[in-house]
Amino acid sequence: MSYKYSGKCLCGNITYVVDSQPIIVAQCHCTECQRLSGTGHSVGAMFLACTVTLSGKLSEFKYSSSQGSEVTKVFCANCGSPIYGKNSRMPDHLTLTLGTMEDTSKLNVEVVIFERDKQHWEQFGQEVVAFATQPDWKPED
Repeated sequence: MSYKYSGKCLCGNITYVVDSQPIIVAQCHCTECQRLSGTGHSVGAMFLACTVTLSGKLSEFKYSSSQGSEVTKVFCANCGSPIYGKNSRMPDHLTLTLGTMEDTSKLNVEVVIFERDKQHWEQFGQEVVAFATQPDWKPED
């Protein structure tokens, strides 16, 4: 099987391969992502879930977002590394955390969301499209 991306958690118990290009790469500054990441933002690449193959024991946490959707965050059950997130508004997609990918050299942040919640120390280039909150957008399959 050929794939374009691979990754793993900190302890190596979770591994994944992806057989597609990302739909979008986004940086999120919402307060939930700040608490989840332990810093000012999270960065993720969205893929069709059917193109991602995962192995290892996962754990998950669900919550209601400020936008009214159910969000599921999935972690390594051993080391706690955040692996991906899912949103009930887009059930056929998942967003892998870029920090778990082996090679992100060809990926760039395309959009910033929840800019209104950005910490004062956070900066990003002017070439990035930024939204104050979550735009009303769904990927086209």
